[in-house]
Amino acid sequence: MRLRVLGVLGALLAVLVAVCCVVLMQSVSRSATQDLQFSRLDSLNRFVQLAMEAEAQEDPDHLLTEMQSYSDLFSEGVVVRVGHEVFSSGGLDPQQPRVSEALHNTGLNLADTDLPTVNPFASGTELLARPFGNSSQVLGAVILEVNPAATRDRVLSGWLVIVGIALVATVVLVSLAWWVTSWVIRPLHRLNLAVQEFTHTGTPKRVAEDGPPELRQLQRSFSAMSAVVTESLGAQRELIAETSHQLRNPIAALRLRVDLLKLKLGETQPQAIQAVEAELFAVERLLASVLRLASAEHRASERAALARGDTPSINDSGIDPLEVLSEELDRIKPQAHESNTELRLLNDAREDLRIRCNGFELSQMIGELLTNALKYGQGSAIDLQLSTAATAVTISVRDHGPGLNPADLVRAGMRFWRGENQQQIEGSGLGLAIVGRLAEANGGTLEIENASGGGLRATLRFPTVQQRNSAEGS
Repeated sequence: MRLRVLGVLGALLAVLVAVCCVVLMQSVSRSATQDLQFSRLDSLNRFVQLAMEAEAQEDPDHLLTEMQSYSDLFSEGVVVRVGHEVFSSGGLDPQQPRVSEALHNTGLNLADTDLPTVNPFASGTELLARPFGNSSQVLGAVILEVNPAATRDRVLSGWLVIVGIALVATVVLVSLAWWVTSWVIRPLHRLNLAVQEFTHTGTPKRVAEDGPPELRQLQRSFSAMSAVVTESLGAQRELIAETSHQLRNPIAALRLRVDLLKLKLGETQPQAIQAVEAELFAVERLLASVLRLASAEHRASERAALARGDTPSINDSGIDPLEVLSEELDRIKPQAHESNTELRLLNDAREDLRIRCNGFELSQMIGELLTNALKYGQGSAIDLQLSTAATAVTISVRDHGPGLNPADLVRAGMRFWRGENQQQIEGSGLGLAIVGRLAEANGGTLEIENASGGGLRATLRFPTVQQRNSAEGS
């Protein structure tokens, strides 16, 4: 952003300096031209006076002497026509087309006493012409050759000085623009980094106040806002967790009363009692899921808040993921056997593979994914695969059920979300959300996709111990 702003300011400053430079250069040229013109007009008028005296005395000797002296001094030619006689000096030929044309125009009583603006890169000489005579006729004319070489050199020197000053001014202005841009942009950049950090960690951070007063006020507002938002989110998580925990006591008491009522009624239990028992079971399952989600979100926030990404519950030496996968498969085998579902473990990883992950939380993640696969893909095979890439370990659970349509696949993993065709299946809609937050808490990711050939594939991706240590060391 700083370079873009500086580019715009630099372009505007360059245009401004260029315009000022052109104006000054034109001013130098006009001033030098005027000085040259005034000087040569004095000489032209003097020769007109000498020519009029020569015409009146009929003696051109003094005129010729002055013409030769002038040409020797300024290296410029002079042509004077007195009556029908034409005198010249300094090598200026009266037969030259431009001299002849000037003589012709003066015969028509037309004077030419204006010099064009001096251009230091031009060449050649200019002519000044003035007729003289009485009120009834033109008696003669003076043609003065003007050589602007010295004036051109002076103008060129002036232009070079102006260009040098313009370059210095450009450097100074661009440096000033860089400082002003940095003064304005630096607080914005710092505020942007603070927003990104707050987005990822949820930890409030007080931004150092810098820059213009408006940006200082914005920085103070952000610091106050981040603190309020963090406090509010923390209070919400605590409220959810505490409310879920407090609800356990009345629900447990209600469960006890239902069990006592069932004992009194014996085998003649009305259908309403069974419905109440089913609803109690659903509420208990929901509360357990909410507590697990609150714990997972706390763990994710805890990890994001740490600079290195470590959590105290993760062993630096890592855990063996294959061991955790095998234990979860053994735990869920009885349920899979009841629903006639085949469980398959595919291991493509090396033997010494270890990942930095909390073992208990990895068990929770694998258990949730296997439970989901068993719910929505029962009766078909469920594949649990462990594989490694160059820098990551992937653990995927793939069922052969109906999968999800594209619209549902985008929302998979949202809290309390369930697919349109899954409303009749028991569940709280929090399983994938819990897995996602636990994966994030352990530096991993969760990806949900439809598998080729049908079914749904949930993939957990974690860095290996070596890769994670390398990333943290850098």
